[in-house]
Amino acid sequence: MKTIRKIKKTLVLTAAFLVVGVSCSDEFLEVAPTGTLADAQVSTLAGIDGLLVGAYSMLNGAITDDGGSRASAPSHWITGSILGGDANKGTDPGDSASLATIQRFQADPTANDFHQIWRARYEGISRCNTVLATIAKSIDLIPAERAASLQAQARMLRGHFYFDLKKHFNNIVVFDETLASNEITEIPNNGDAWAQIEADFQFAYDNLDEITDAGRVNKWAAAAYMGKAKLYQQKYAEAITWFDDVIANGVTSNGLKYQLLDDYAQIFNADNDNHAESVMDVESSNETGNVRNSNWWDDLNYPYATGSAGPGDCCGFFQPSFELANSFRTTNAGLPLLDKSYRDPANALVTDMGVPASADFTPDSGPLDPRIDFSIGRRGISYLGWQPFPGAAWIRVQAYGGPYAPKKYVYYVNQDGVYTDASSWTRGYATMNYTIIRFADVLLMAAEAEIEAGSLEQARTYVNQVRARAANSQYWIKDEDGTDAANYVLAEYSPAQFATPASATEAVRFERKLELSGEGHRFFDLVRWGVAAEVINDYINYEQQFLSAAYSGGNFTAGRNEYLPIPQTQLDLQPGVLTQNPGY
Repeated sequence: MKTIRKIKKTLVLTAAFLVVGVSCSDEFLEVAPTGTLADAQVSTLAGIDGLLVGAYSMLNGAITDDGGSRASAPSHWITGSILGGDANKGTDPGDSASLATIQRFQADPTANDFHQIWRARYEGISRCNTVLATIAKSIDLIPAERAASLQAQARMLRGHFYFDLKKHFNNIVVFDETLASNEITEIPNNGDAWAQIEADFQFAYDNLDEITDAGRVNKWAAAAYMGKAKLYQQKYAEAITWFDDVIANGVTSNGLKYQLLDDYAQIFNADNDNHAESVMDVESSNETGNVRNSNWWDDLNYPYATGSAGPGDCCGFFQPSFELANSFRTTNAGLPLLDKSYRDPANALVTDMGVPASADFTPDSGPLDPRIDFSIGRRGISYLGWQPFPGAAWIRVQAYGGPYAPKKYVYYVNQDGVYTDASSWTRGYATMNYTIIRFADVLLMAAEAEIEAGSLEQARTYVNQVRARAANSQYWIKDEDGTDAANYVLAEYSPAQFATPASATEAVRFERKLELSGEGHRFFDLVRWGVAAEVINDYINYEQQFLSAAYSGGNFTAGRNEYLPIPQTQLDLQPGVLTQNPGY
């Protein structure tokens, strides 16, 4: 954490430097406006690095003039997880009601949440372009090797921001550092984003170091992201080449060989930031005096606990869905119910829905994938050392959001006041790194590509690596007497499940659902697989049996809802230049 804090402090100092007023001068018409820096101030190694740190800061999605929208969070808890069926908006119907329309696919182009995603990502691109343009003007003033590294970091970040825009909006405006601002406003939103993304990641891979300061991207993050970009374009053979390189040779920025952590819970533990499974992440700190440098986007996503009973003091959003929780049901042999029979009343989890916290309740005793209790807060199971999850006492409105609470990226009781930032309205925002790409994600993406290439056994090997880690019983959640907190049963896949491309694909896709639940991937996976309309409408029909008010009228429209609308504010600012996405 020391290096992370150093980077974050640099960011704060840079921001302070940017708002220093200029001195008086008779040539007042030539005085730079407050908040800008003269070329001489930034055309130095330190100045350029300060600009670059400003570009890194946009990974957390916060726009300085209004704090941004939680929809612009790097975790994509709204657009990736809620839209994908991992979770419900939760809380009560009136709190942030705009998110209720989003989860029902009823939001229109005027929604501010969509506009904030657009703004935040283009702010990141703008900062990257400023870094690149400044380097170009200062190329004779800084060592060539250092210039290449700074350029590569900026291009890696720019590739990330463009990738994020592409998967959200599809039809986007694409430009680089060579264009003037007046030219940018005349560019339509039909640019070849994939070409730009690939070029940026290739340059980053060719010019980044393996070992860097923690918090900075390295060449292996670029390689993994390139593989992901290839996969999204269905360039499977090329994706395999990149993933193979990452799996065989990749290391973290601090020099750890990429590997799955033995303990699944340690992925989401602030005590273990910058671990061996982290390929690319968003750094967090609580020593900057600004909660925007912590996990500001999760301030609503804690159980509805108050006082010292639990984390956060608020607010009960982002409640895991019934469908997701039931997906963790296994057979007695420890395999998933890929036929969706986990929805059958005989298999669905026993919950405390409608059971008062003061009433007795016995948790589900059927076989479960142990990852459920690292991902979902449910009654009777220890919640990060605070206490056994008390059920309705920590749920704002069960009838609207269900009986579950989020658990990943929430802080442990012994981290309260240590890895939290309490300088805003809540008792504490978590300060832990959010992982954009982790090694399990890489293995499962590689498995997808291997299936398309016909290498079914290699795909099974990758999936079973992920499952074997989850099956490590010494790390399962225990009761006070040392016994397992639930009936955990998990096994690896036999060759029979990977005998055909169809059955192998079914297993890999379900494994992504379980392993990466609540981490912002699900909706984008469904869209790129071409199954979003079928899966999401099926999900809505199932979920509204339990949460009728939350999902009433919800419907995914094929050919429309795969992508967000181009924000109306942007269309109004550039009439005749930008075109709305189909169906809006």
